Amino acid sequence: MDIETLRNYCISKKGVTEGLPFGPDTLVFKVMGKMFALAGLDAIPLSVNLKCDPEKAIILREQYENNILPGYHMNKQHWNTVILDDHLKPDFIYQLIDDSYNLIIAGLSKKQQQELKDLDE
Repeated sequence: MDIETLRNYCISKKGVTEGLPFGPDTLVFKVMGKMFALAGLDAIPLSVNLKCDPEKAIILREQYENNILPGYHMNKQHWNTVILDDHLKPDFIYQLIDDSYNLIIAGLSKKQQQELKDLDE
């Protein structure tokens, strides 16, 4: 998966914004102001940090030990770094992105969840 495919998928989600708050090398995707994905633009191979349920994170790291690692520069209990070097199928990566996005939404206040729901209606 390349950066454009990753970017297009992330920004297609409701309420998502993108930015470079940590400098020109890290593209950050947020929903309602909360990060759900970070991609190092200079990383070879491309990688993305995604939020993950802590129990699922452990299982994924064991199953995909070469492609899913504890989150680089993140809380390693809640974040994974996913290496996008064509060893993981795109649909699986999309599911990991969806999971991260949904975890962030679940943690929003009821007011923020309603604001998100009201977008584009």
